[in-house]
Amino acid sequence: MRKHTAIPQLNKRLFWDVNFELLDYDKNAFFIIERVFERGDVSDIRACRRYYGDEKIRQALTNARWLSLTTIYLAMAILGNELTDYKCYNTALSNKGHWTY
Repeated sequence: MRKHTAIPQLNKRLFWDVNFELLDYDKNAFFIIERVFERGDVSDIRACRRYYGDEKIRQALTNARWLSLTTIYLAMAILGNELTDYKCYNTALSNKGHWTY
């Protein structure tokens, strides 16, 4: 279980499409982690890691439905896991492109 720490000071621009004041950092943890790793800068990622810890971040990112390849490589470098650990990468490999006639 996570230690009680102050909520992270994340940049509001990351959550431009939702009401930032209503975000529940525990209930919406996977959404917040994915958004920070996709759009955040170094200070946002550090704050996220301090608040959630690497294990929670690993769970969120390896089970994400979609992440850019750049984000996957960043997460691999930080968390020290393999490319095939990411569900979204494996799903993308199994989906064929459009069939050309």
